[in-house]
Amino acid sequence: MKFLPRRSEDRGHADHGWLKTFHTFSFAMYQDYQHNEFGPLRVINEDRVAPRTGFGTHSHREFEIFSYIVSGELEHKDSLGNTEILKRGALQMTSTGTGISHSEKSPPSSKTPVHFLQIWSHPHTPRLTPKYYTRYFTDAEKQNNWVRVVAPVGSDGVVLKRDAEGPAPVQSQLTMYAALVGGGKKMEPRKMAGKKGYVHVIQTSGYVEGKAKGASIKVVADGQELTLREGDGVYVVVRDSGEDQSVEKALEVENVGDTTAEILIFDLE
Repeated sequence: MKFLPRRSEDRGHADHGWLKTFHTFSFAMYQDYQHNEFGPLRVINEDRVAPRTGFGTHSHREFEIFSYIVSGELEHKDSLGNTEILKRGALQMTSTGTGISHSEKSPPSSKTPVHFLQIWSHPHTPRLTPKYYTRYFTDAEKQNNWVRVVAPVGSDGVVLKRDAEGPAPVQSQLTMYAALVGGGKKMEPRKMAGKKGYVHVIQTSGYVEGKAKGASIKVVADGQELTLREGDGVYVVVRDSGEDQSVEKALEVENVGDTTAEILIFDLE
């Protein structure tokens, strides 16, 4: 495996007053040809939306768009007739296909910002029928445990219903795992099936524009070792094109601090 760090302070960043956001990949006014996409993964925006504001109705097509709620409440409405308020633990998936319009806002009753990750991936098949799914995962499930929260359609445990148990369906070769890793805890190695991976440490302890602070983790694979803090990420080349694809690969993750780290791992083709 090979690591390429993506430090929090190097991400794209914008403060619009109502919205504070970090961009892992090129997005809106932030454009960096070295960070356009990785495998099917196209967007990781870490957003904080002020109370009673948000993204008004707008349209998308030909993307898989999912939101991982960290704190606060997010009100979703779309042209398929779906309306709901999402809270911590929610994973919302919109398969935009041929086109869908939606709004994502902090609800009128909210008194605190909503902090969530907006993630986009390229679908493997064009012109799909738009679909919407919601899944919920408790902190207890994720405590020192890798929980599969998103997985490709057709994978074991994936149910094509709006509300169901198990991971949210995605029309991409992408699996996403989430975990809450306690201080000093070492996780079971996370086997990686794809050719690429990405690790992101969520900025849970507070909004920081500069060098990453907060929880600290160590990622280890094939003799390499990298320390990440909140907001940091790392591109992982799991297998080179000429490498034996049958050889098992895994990432080892350890919390080397004393505060809980909330971590996402993307397993990508």
